[in-house]
Amino acid sequence: MEHDDLKTAWQSLERRLARQERIQLDLLRDDRLRQARRGLRPLLVGQWLQLALGVALAWLGAACWTRQFDAPGFLAAGLAVHGFGVLTLIGAATTLSLAAAIDYDAPVVRIQKRLAQLLRAQTLNMVVCGTPWWIAWVLVVVAIAGLRASGANAPTAAWVWASLAIGAIGLIATWAWIWRSATRIAGPASEGVRERCGDGMHAIRRSRQLVAEVKRFEQD
Repeated sequence: MEHDDLKTAWQSLERRLARQERIQLDLLRDDRLRQARRGLRPLLVGQWLQLALGVALAWLGAACWTRQFDAPGFLAAGLAVHGFGVLTLIGAATTLSLAAAIDYDAPVVRIQKRLAQLLRAQTLNMVVCGTPWWIAWVLVVVAIAGLRASGANAPTAAWVWASLAIGAIGLIATWAWIWRSATRIAGPASEGVRERCGDGMHAIRRSRQLVAEVKRFEQD
């Protein structure tokens, strides 16, 4: 075989190998990104439920305080539940909008940035709208009682204040644990703790891992 023929055959083989590698990379990318998108479904279902809960709480709070102008306790509880419902709704809507904004056809780096934004938003959502339930459940009970025309069957002041005090202790302890785990624990052993209390839901972490796999394959 002539030198030129050998060179041409070798270049053709290189092109076929490169094309085969590209096809395999595209298949891997499509598979991993499809898994990443599908893996976020539990998060999305949870956020739609949170959205519905926020609407319900906002309605409950408004229904309470609009009929209890002459009862300061019920008025305050209704306003608090109303505000917490709106906050819960906003948290869910923000997470859902960020998840919907992820373009899985975009470059991997851009997808990673979007997932990082989603992760931060969901972490904040969990801290702001999740942990306050130590106290919020007491206000919800009071607001439900405030829907009645008469407050005769309302929870006693002693029960309300005792429940709020216990809830406040639990809330402060939870926030302290989250802060300590995120800022003071160092080393590989802390990664699991940070993932549980800072990284939010497992679905987002798993999607990030899948996208990171695609990036590693593209760089190899």
